[in-house]
Amino acid sequence: MMFVYPAFIWALAAVTIPIIIHLFNFRRYKKVYFTNVRFLKELQHQSKSKSRLREILVLIARCLAIACLVLAFCQPVLFDKNTVITNTGAKAVSIYIDNSFSMENVNKQGPLLEIAKNKAKEIIKAFGNGDKFQIITNDFEGKHQRFNSKEDAINVIDEVKISSATRLYSDVLKRQTEFLRSSNLADQKVYALSDAQETTFNLNEIQNDTTVKVTIVPLKANEVNNIYIDTCWFETPLQQKGFIQKLHANIVNYGNTNLEIGSAKLFLNKQQIAISSFSVEANSKKEIQFTFECKKEGVNYGSIKIEDFPITFDDELFFAFNSKVNVSVCLISGKDQTQDNSIATLFKTDSLFKLNSFSEQAIDFGAFKTSDVVILNQLAELSSGLMAELLKFTNTGGSVVFIPSQNANIPSYNQGLNMLQMPNLVALDSSKLKVDKIELASKFYAGVFEKVSDRLNLPVVTNHFKVTRTNNMDFETILMLQNSDALFGLSRKDNALVYLFTVPLNEKCTNFPKHALFVPTFYQICFNSLKSVPLSYQASSNVVINIKNDMASADQPPHIKQVGGLLDVIPESRALNNGMALYTQRQINLPGFFEVQRNNTLLLPLAFNYSRKESNLKCRDIEQLKKIIDDKAFKNIQLIEDTSEDITSQIQQGAEGKKLWKIFIILTLLFIGIEIALLRFLK
Repeated sequence: MMFVYPAFIWALAAVTIPIIIHLFNFRRYKKVYFTNVRFLKELQHQSKSKSRLREILVLIARCLAIACLVLAFCQPVLFDKNTVITNTGAKAVSIYIDNSFSMENVNKQGPLLEIAKNKAKEIIKAFGNGDKFQIITNDFEGKHQRFNSKEDAINVIDEVKISSATRLYSDVLKRQTEFLRSSNLADQKVYALSDAQETTFNLNEIQNDTTVKVTIVPLKANEVNNIYIDTCWFETPLQQKGFIQKLHANIVNYGNTNLEIGSAKLFLNKQQIAISSFSVEANSKKEIQFTFECKKEGVNYGSIKIEDFPITFDDELFFAFNSKVNVSVCLISGKDQTQDNSIATLFKTDSLFKLNSFSEQAIDFGAFKTSDVVILNQLAELSSGLMAELLKFTNTGGSVVFIPSQNANIPSYNQGLNMLQMPNLVALDSSKLKVDKIELASKFYAGVFEKVSDRLNLPVVTNHFKVTRTNNMDFETILMLQNSDALFGLSRKDNALVYLFTVPLNEKCTNFPKHALFVPTFYQICFNSLKSVPLSYQASSNVVINIKNDMASADQPPHIKQVGGLLDVIPESRALNNGMALYTQRQINLPGFFEVQRNNTLLLPLAFNYSRKESNLKCRDIEQLKKIIDDKAFKNIQLIEDTSEDITSQIQQGAEGKKLWKIFIILTLLFIGIEIALLRFLK
């Protein structure tokens, strides 16, 4: 307990006045003569004892009345035991208002964000006009890094709106304390108004700083079942016009109540094309599927929608894809191969592929930068320069196909194959053999065969190379001959795929180029070389977008433009392998559709969605917060538990202490009343 005016304590000396009066009775007695007092002695003795008791009680009441009156003038103030007493003067107050999506939740008083704004105003009312206030939200805007007067702070609070930005509380508190330290005010206080969501309110990870007093005002919402769309993906990596597509999505239920009947609608290019019904149990997720025909060639923009209240930001998931994708194939043919060989003919007749053909005597290595697949078709030998370029190509994730020549220079081939950790060629075997087994367990032929019959007509070879491999070599056989030799297989090198045929693909060695298996095999090689492009990205984050090298002028930077909107962002760009990486640096904070353009040419369609981190509405209750404070021994952190009424008085008590002068005035009057009662009724 402290005194605002401790100098008044000297007035306690006035307590000696009734004591002196009691000790020295200044009343003068008048003598009355009686003839005989013999019969009054016993009554006189009893009267003196009762009078003595009354005088002592009156003395105590008078002393206490004077003491309480003096203490009332001293204005005693009672502080909490954890309160740090600072110098008097203006106070620096920082108020954090959680404006994340979870604050859309409601309780009986209304939306949590509106409650938080009202409580922030009540906090400001508890302080004086000379105090300074910082208002901060998850947005971390420039206006949050300055002090406001009492009136201006209320205006800033009125402007706070729900935001897609999410922050860890440890980051918010660090920003608050650093700002307060930059001021020259000694009395610093921090307030936090939040629903204490478990995913972001990491109170247990903050550093204990006793120099700043922190007051947390947790806001409890009604228990709400939030249903949201988490993510979506296509069943196949390639989408084409006129083909049936299967789109999968995850529906998540963060709540304690089962959802028996729900529906999700699929929109593509502003038209609803499919609907899917679902049911999802509490605290679980459900995978749903849409089947539709892609009718538009090129860029397609779509979304999946559900209906769920009151949390609505995660009820729609945007996605974008390109149904006109070209696979760039670089075909290098041996000098004894014609320009119209079976492989070249296959890729020339399909608009899906972009073919660059070279002979082994004249190779343009610059074409590797824009290629997805490089096919070495029956080269006589593998030069060191070619292998050096192929090694760079595989390091960027490109796919390589080796088809040896019947007259191959085996040492040069093995030297190159060793660089890519592939099996070595041994010798040419002229036995006539048939393909005995297709390794269906491999994902290479996934989706090609509906079923495989025992009487399937498989290719025949008359000449093939035997191969050797070490035990630690990662080589997967896809097609196996009757003698258990490999006809075709693949090896994975980092993020690249390397394929090896052990038979020259010509009429003298095999009928494979004319077999029905020829086309799906090379198609799968090309499809597997395509890099997975995300259907959507997260808004308000520094996402990295990879684009292929479009061979455009480097003087013109790529732009990210909003479809049908005004947002135009020039992202940070860095050359990466055979493409370019774009860094958004949190510049895109809205959901919807965007395009990567350069020279007004569309390079890549994009879709952005809000983070689903806020979709988990599980929050820490009062008991959990108390336990964290006790376990971490936070002496400078306190909670305001009851937020149903005006918290101004609670804030004042915490900031200025509990003022006791009214209590001492009441006690003064009480003791005066006791004195009067003693004098009047105790005879």
